[in-house]
Amino acid sequence: MSLDLTPRQIVAALDEFIVGQPDAKRAVAIAIRNRWRRKQLDPELREEVSPKNIILIGPTGVGKTEIARRLARLVRSPFVKVEASKFTEVGYVGRDVEAIVRDLAEAAVVMVKQEQREAAREVATAAAVERLLDLLLPAMEGEDSDAERRDRLRDRFREKLQAGELEEREVELTYESSASAPSVSLPGAGGGGGMGFDLQSLFERFGSKKKVTRTLSVSEAREILLGEEAEKQIDPDKAHAEAVARAEADGIVFLDEIDKIAVDGERGGAPDVSRQGVQRDLLPIVEGTTVQTRYGQVKTDHVLFIAAGAFHVAKPSDLIPELQGRFPIRVELDSLGEEEFRRILSEPKASLTRQYAALLAAEGWTLEWAPDGIAALAKLACQVNEGTTNIGARRLHTLLEKILEPELFEAGDGEGKTVTIDAAVVNERLGELAADEDLSRYIL
Repeated sequence: MSLDLTPRQIVAALDEFIVGQPDAKRAVAIAIRNRWRRKQLDPELREEVSPKNIILIGPTGVGKTEIARRLARLVRSPFVKVEASKFTEVGYVGRDVEAIVRDLAEAAVVMVKQEQREAAREVATAAAVERLLDLLLPAMEGEDSDAERRDRLRDRFREKLQAGELEEREVELTYESSASAPSVSLPGAGGGGGMGFDLQSLFERFGSKKKVTRTLSVSEAREILLGEEAEKQIDPDKAHAEAVARAEADGIVFLDEIDKIAVDGERGGAPDVSRQGVQRDLLPIVEGTTVQTRYGQVKTDHVLFIAAGAFHVAKPSDLIPELQGRFPIRVELDSLGEEEFRRILSEPKASLTRQYAALLAAEGWTLEWAPDGIAALAKLACQVNEGTTNIGARRLHTLLEKILEPELFEAGDGEGKTVTIDAAVVNERLGELAADEDLSRYIL
């Protein structure tokens, strides 16, 4: 089930990974808490309370997708991210919008089954150990005394297994291997979409399963047996029913690039017909409808939709009025400047500087970041964004790969070293490149 966090707790948790954008964090935190509040209401009133969907407005690289993804992971909600520009109006070749709900149902099933596997891990582990003992100790025929001796032997081997003394011992294991179902993509089907016939599901259900016998180490065999035993603990019907309920009550859909299907009244032209058609197809999904999936019918009345777009050309008001009304909350995200880049590089738990330090540490190298080096890197990122296309924090990935290229290439060839990245190193390796606007357009 999703976690019951207060808006303040949600914002604090998002702050650990995402720098700035307080308005967007507050908006999504309130929307999530309102779900918990709705569940406390009387059933009659509960059905009348609909989610207040959100539009995040801001250029690329400022954290729109990251906020939605981290939010869903934080509260353990089924989550899908889709690009609105990939959908087409009914009657055209391409993905239909109902595929969004099918993807959400799939995400919910994966989440529920994983939770059930974790809950059954103790039982599955015990069963896997017994099956391993059967492989290690072939059946012995004989009198009762032989049975007693076998029990004592099993106990000794069980102790050795628990102590990890038999991990490299080889056993012969026979297990079921499912043949991979062929990927099916039919024009207009949208992954099983508008035809109402899920060919992929049909292939998976009736796909051939063959027995495979292999010689494996105990550690490898344990993982296979653990997976099989955990799967036995799952009731598919209950899992699917819970997943559908979870998708309906706690699902989050992130609709990216919604500005690409907005209609700019000043431009006109044929493409607008298709864009407006996609909006009209999206409307019932966002408004609340029932979609048939392979796991049953899924109602979208209480799914939270978070849309996002840069809106450089079109405006939210260019969306059709009915769709605008289904996104009552609009939040503008701030562009990132030098100070935000510095904080992004140094504050989050999984900041890029910590990631690269950990990658080099795997080779025995020590990577240290001087404060003036981080400040110089942030300044360069800001300059390149201003001189070329502004891609927000994604510019930092490019700069870090370029500045650390020598260390990333040499690490592993010999003994570990200690490398300090300060302002002098940053300017030496990137200064001239960033200053040359023509070169930076191609390289940075």
